[in-house]
Amino acid sequence: MSYNVNSRNLWALTVLCLLCEGPLHPYQMQQLVKQRRKDRLLDLHRGSLYNTIGQLQRAGLIEQAGTSRQGRRPERTVYRLTHEGETRVTGWLRESLAVPAVEPSSFLAAVAFLGRVTPHDAQQALEARAAALAAELASQDQALQEQAVARHPVLSGLNPATVRLLLLDADYVRTMRQAELDWVRSLLTELRSGSLAWEFSDIIRQVRAASKRAAAKLADGRGRNDRGRQPGRWSRQQPSPP
Repeated sequence: MSYNVNSRNLWALTVLCLLCEGPLHPYQMQQLVKQRRKDRLLDLHRGSLYNTIGQLQRAGLIEQAGTSRQGRRPERTVYRLTHEGETRVTGWLRESLAVPAVEPSSFLAAVAFLGRVTPHDAQQALEARAAALAAELASQDQALQEQAVARHPVLSGLNPATVRLLLLDADYVRTMRQAELDWVRSLLTELRSGSLAWEFSDIIRQVRAASKRAAAKLADGRGRNDRGRQPGRWSRQQPSPP
């Protein structure tokens, strides 16, 4: 393959998975993503889709299968998977399922730099996040989800196992949101009790002092190693004087 597709490109994975169902043109792909509510996983811009299609073509994972026209609308290019594309999509899915990865997020970045705000500010922000998460989870209640499925024109006609499979991503998101809410609430308990508190200036002072001690210890260890070294190879190899 002369052109490599970034494995973090979720649009690329989505296009390949959609084409597993059969040839499609880009507009059909975009509509299916919206109808199936997969847009929450993607940055749904028309340009992103077309750029990805170009990348997949250059990589030899998809190819043109012809054109189609509906009414007075312009002709649209239809794409299909190549044999290499079929192989790649299954491998990609297996790897993504098997290998844990820390996905970048603005929340994770904010947690990493939490010491830059005061404990009071952190507590207020996290309380707002906890309230938002609780409201989101309430709207995703299992009973409400079942009612939505019963009213859905397509899902209501499928057997329960198929519905379960198609909605696994929603179940995963709900489970991860619940775990996040539990973690945020635990952190809030520490902040409210005062068991977790800090002054940023004190953190800087501690880090600088610890860094100096570590550097001094490292330098001292190197010095001892230098003093403890044996004479050079030449002097060791020479016979002792008579």
